Amino acid sequence: MLTVRAPATSANLGSGFDVFGVALSRPADVVRVEKADRTTIEVTGAGSQYIPEDPEKNTVGAVAEALSAPAHIEIDKGVRPASGLGSSAASAAAAAVALNELYDRGKTRKELVPIAAKGEAVVSGDAHDDNVAPAILGGFTIATDDGVRTVDADVPLVACLPDIVVSTRDARRVVPDGAKVSQLVETVGNAATLTTGMHRDDPDLVGAGMYDSVVTPARAKLIDGYDDVREAAFDAGATGVTISGAGPTVIAACHEGDRRDVGVAMLDAFDAHGVDSQVYQTRIGEGATLFD
Repeated sequence: MLTVRAPATSANLGSGFDVFGVALSRPADVVRVEKADRTTIEVTGAGSQYIPEDPEKNTVGAVAEALSAPAHIEIDKGVRPASGLGSSAASAAAAAVALNELYDRGKTRKELVPIAAKGEAVVSGDAHDDNVAPAILGGFTIATDDGVRTVDADVPLVACLPDIVVSTRDARRVVPDGAKVSQLVETVGNAATLTTGMHRDDPDLVGAGMYDSVVTPARAKLIDGYDDVREAAFDAGATGVTISGAGPTVIAACHEGDRRDVGVAMLDAFDAHGVDSQVYQTRIGEGATLFD
């Protein structure tokens, strides 16, 4: 039996819709695999009651099929489904790394990214690399049609997960069909700023580059209290605030010394709207880790 820990991730980061992603140091999924004649799945942990164990309906089942690697797969969910923290991607990434090793398929980490994306598509409906890439590779990732580029960044982050459910499918339905040229220019500039900040491990540049006037405002309407939570985080010292992935998690960049204050401010702001939430004081971390 092999065990792999794969991290939660935050995609988009505001200005990098369907392109940017980061691995988070916490929370994470743990997946255990053992060779078998056919694939079977057992799920425990956060939100496990909502996750199908049928291999045809589970992310890891699609990964096992793509790698021709039948196995008994145990998933211990640390990343809640429909959280905006790459829950399905974490399971798919962990399974891809584990099964590749178990069956000695010889795939590189980058070659495993599109395989894991096929698994995530079972849940989200689309095969995107922005979550699975950082879950496998770690760090800050830039996923394009030409492949994935990575930056070994280290920036403090605060992720606040409210007790609200926003499905990826619903979040995609509200994305605008178009944008003004001025908005595109602004987004490109912010994405460049964020990328520079990642290279420099600079929370101020990363935060400044998170702003997005196209997708984020549309999705914010699905998260009760978002505007007040964002404002509270900035007042507490955040350098940038945006929606993590499809939401409802709100993620903030900040300096190390401000993480606690930012987290408390976000919790209090959601509470003022009658919404329970939990905070992860996290940072950009490693990708999937294999244990014997």
